Amino acid sequence: MQVDLRESWWIRDVEIPTRLVLAPMAGVSVQAFRRQGRRYGAGLVCSEMVSCAGLEHRNERTLGYLRVARDEHPLAIQIFGSEPTVMAEAAQMVVTAGADIVDINFGCPVRKVTKTGAGATLLDDPDRACAIVDAVAGAVDVPVSVKMRRGLEDGSRACLTVGPQLVAAGAATLTLHPRSARQMYTGEADHSLTAELVELVDVPVIASGDITSRGRAQAVLAATGAAAVMVGRAAQGNPWSLREIVDGAAAEPSREEVAAELIVFVRETVRELGERRAVGFLKKFYGWYLGRGRFPRPFKQELVQLESTEEVVTRLLAAAPRATELVERLEAELPDPADEILLDSMPISIYGGG
Repeated sequence: MQVDLRESWWIRDVEIPTRLVLAPMAGVSVQAFRRQGRRYGAGLVCSEMVSCAGLEHRNERTLGYLRVARDEHPLAIQIFGSEPTVMAEAAQMVVTAGADIVDINFGCPVRKVTKTGAGATLLDDPDRACAIVDAVAGAVDVPVSVKMRRGLEDGSRACLTVGPQLVAAGAATLTLHPRSARQMYTGEADHSLTAELVELVDVPVIASGDITSRGRAQAVLAATGAAAVMVGRAAQGNPWSLREIVDGAAAEPSREEVAAELIVFVRETVRELGERRAVGFLKKFYGWYLGRGRFPRPFKQELVQLESTEEVVTRLLAAAPRATELVERLEAELPDPADEILLDSMPISIYGGG
């Protein structure tokens, strides 16, 4: 049975306009990435992980100040930590910043997160996990979601035990990435677990993992009964993959389209992070955008060596001069930056992804 990916669905009282969710990815899901995802068909976009300790202490490990733009909604802001009270306070702060949903990370497999008792580790501590969800749900009026893995070890089925308990504690939706924390991103996502979880809970379940095409999205939705699919790595430097999944529009973008999207992404990232930080942050995106045979490999290597983003934009326009008109059109459609909500004291920390 074909699922209409353009059909809206609900997370409690928040309407999600399509059945495609753009994953929270550390070092990737900046505002420019989220806004682009919305333009290409993502019904819900998510911030990268925000450290509740960073919010509490305003420590120096920050990437900038939280920004929420008018065209990002509905938006989930993801927090991580291990102390219920601190997580509840962090949830209140991100709702003040403009989050429509507070997402809790119980999936991150990265050692510097798990060693603090946060991320995927909490799947082995269901009492604490439930206490966190209960505290967060009691602290905010918006829906609370939880993103989790199958468990810590290969073959674990912890998600099927913990998932219903998290719903009972107040989770309005669950996202399952059915790999173990040990697997990281290797092997295949076992969506038979997703199907089992759907049968166990009475809230929407989002299927995450290996969603790389419309065919794969349709197959996972049909096999699992999930409410939506979450796309992560497939969208890195490739927003056209989102459009293909939602609409079936499989046409490869022109060189001009690729250059225009990358130029807008570069400029928006500089506006968000500042030139100095953006120069290093953007390097990985050049390979993601310009790969897949879209541009010669030496061109990507040339961009990585440039010292300023202005030089990068100049070289892109030289390589695809007809992109200028597309850039102007895309930038004209962006909302005024003055519409953003800025919390000047709120740092964002990145420590890996889930």
